[in-house]
Amino acid sequence: MEFFHRLWTKSTQCKALEQSSGKLETLFFESVYRVTYFAGWALLDNTLKYRIYSGILKLAVGFLISCEAWHLVSKSTSLDGIIDNVNVTLMHLIALYRYQNMRANKTIYKKLASAMESPYFDTSTPRRQEMVRFWSQRNERFLKLLLLLGSCTLAAWHIYPLVDDIDYNLMVSARFPFEYQTPIRFPILYIIVLITFNYASLFVMVNDLIMQAHLMHLLCQYTVLGDCFEGIIDDCIGDKNRKDERHIISTDQFREKFLNRLNDLVEQHKFILNNTMELKHSLSIPMLGQLAASAMLICFVSYQAIRTAGPNNVKFFMSLLYLMYNLFELSIFCKWCDEIKLQSENIANSVYCARWERGLTATRGVGACLLLIATRARKPLVLTAGGLFDLSLASYTTLVKTSYSAVTVLRRFQQN
Repeated sequence: MEFFHRLWTKSTQCKALEQSSGKLETLFFESVYRVTYFAGWALLDNTLKYRIYSGILKLAVGFLISCEAWHLVSKSTSLDGIIDNVNVTLMHLIALYRYQNMRANKTIYKKLASAMESPYFDTSTPRRQEMVRFWSQRNERFLKLLLLLGSCTLAAWHIYPLVDDIDYNLMVSARFPFEYQTPIRFPILYIIVLITFNYASLFVMVNDLIMQAHLMHLLCQYTVLGDCFEGIIDDCIGDKNRKDERHIISTDQFREKFLNRLNDLVEQHKFILNNTMELKHSLSIPMLGQLAASAMLICFVSYQAIRTAGPNNVKFFMSLLYLMYNLFELSIFCKWCDEIKLQSENIANSVYCARWERGLTATRGVGACLLLIATRARKPLVLTAGGLFDLSLASYTTLVKTSYSAVTVLRRFQQN
């Protein structure tokens, strides 16, 4: 196992890691950068060897998606055939759009990834260091869970063409500009499509992993900032004798230190808010497309799972895993966006718990500063999809209910 780990580490050493702003960026994004590099979609690597590798993969994935779309508009006539084709093509197309958006905003994403290297981001206490570890480990856990669920779905997708009753069947519905239904050509094309489809599916997962890492990265910054506000007096007192806390707080030296510390936290708060707004604007339209695509996919895959339950257990299992991946992927995005809203609003509570009532508001500028921070935080930041839908668990529940209603309509249509 150690050998494979060393091999993976050595073969996926990329520019994004080499140009990392520091250990905190590496902590949150190392796995994402490595998987993106392996998938051939890294933005910073431009060596000749990698450009050839990436170019071949992108051409192959692009050709496969084009063949899927060609099949959809030219050969899919039955409802089942259209649904089969849409389930794959739609996921690939929306992933391409999201990637193009990320590429167009790569400066913003690089700035977001390096945000923890801000001079005002304070992890000097064991409690805050534990917060950073908690969110980084949680990010890694969900990254592995997404990859595992996606890999299981791919495994079922590979098995289905081998056990169905159709000759020369591939794992995706695609129309190619040549005949491949011969004993010699089919195995060759099958292997090529198998590899290309794996990379295309990995590309979809890479988009999800990048977004999840950025959301958890923001969440960690909000929770650490909240703890900084709550512990601002302790940070200013430092290692001094806390039995004399009342006397220390009353000194001019402490009040000046407190005011400087408060100004630093205000700057960090403004920095995080600006970063969140930039992420909100860059994700708004792509996430609207993602919500629309997810609603259709949940509807169509649920319909397939219901229809194939019993008569075709392999396809049922394949549809069920694909449904689980789509539901899980969308649910964690909505969950983290909901959590960002709550944590941004929680800054006001942290300011209230900063023990300001110990006479500190008598210092010029402190009271007004605390009030402004609390007022700003009371209006939580809500990430939206196109400005039409909030990215929240409530919206996720509504979307799933709407998809379920559409499934019942499809079932009635199929029965009639």
